[in-house]
Amino acid sequence: MISETLMYRRALVPRIIRLIGVPLDLGASRRGVDMGPSAVRIAGLTNMLLELGCTVHDMGNVPVPQRETLPEHTGPGFEMKAITAVCRALAANTADAIRAGEFPLVLGGDHSLGAGSVAGVATAYAERGERIGLIWLDAHSDLNTPGTSKTGNVHGMPVAHLLGLGDRDMASLATPAPAILPEHLVYVGLRDVDPAEQTAISELGILAFTMRDIDERGLVTVMREAIARASNGTSGIYVSCDADWVDPSEAPGVGTPVKGGATYREAHLAMEMLSDSAKMIGMDVVEINPVMDRVNRSAELMVGLVASALGKRTL
Repeated sequence: MISETLMYRRALVPRIIRLIGVPLDLGASRRGVDMGPSAVRIAGLTNMLLELGCTVHDMGNVPVPQRETLPEHTGPGFEMKAITAVCRALAANTADAIRAGEFPLVLGGDHSLGAGSVAGVATAYAERGERIGLIWLDAHSDLNTPGTSKTGNVHGMPVAHLLGLGDRDMASLATPAPAILPEHLVYVGLRDVDPAEQTAISELGILAFTMRDIDERGLVTVMREAIARASNGTSGIYVSCDADWVDPSEAPGVGTPVKGGATYREAHLAMEMLSDSAKMIGMDVVEINPVMDRVNRSAELMVGLVASALGKRTL
């Protein structure tokens, strides 16, 4: 006889997954993350989802202009416009997924796409008069604006845009804007944050867990508090997972590696707890760079983490 616990866990697995690839590298200075969606698909994502009992609707890739096809001497403003157009198309797709009762699973690409994926989901929930929470798993806070960024790289800005800050067009992709309220946002895994971002996190009252918090308090305590905060006053939690939140020893193929990240088991435990919460409504998997990887190891790791997030268990 199947136990009630096992039946409950199986019930947590989303039935219909909408896969959306976004081969975007315009927001980063290092090339290669545009191959991330292909790397994750090659690593067996679809077969894994099917084995979990999911129906998979693979929408292919959102059209993205390649950097080498852009006019010469383009500046950050031109790239921002191009990225905004990609994010607008992505937002339409994730909003449609929610309206259709599907779970959007977005494959990146650099993390600037989060400004679109989350905005679309927020829009669909706003149509019901509801808000969403956001857990941002990342070594970086991605809270710079064009005015505070030291590099001008847009993949360091998506959270600011989701909060209604920064570039006006990028910050208004959700209807209504902003897509996310500060009290519904939680960072987990931070270990490389710029001074301007530190100030913004403090002034906005955002709950942020650094790797020190995980070291001192343990991953279970951190994730319990993160899930509680992101679900308080919201109808579900969107999870945006940068592969660099995991330590480079486990995920070497990422856009901007930073030592001291989550261990293999901590990463899986975080995903298992998100699954057990039964509150996940969509997910990004971003910043996988096959150029920096070894035999697609990082993409395979991320497929495993997605499996844990969507209900896969040992027993």
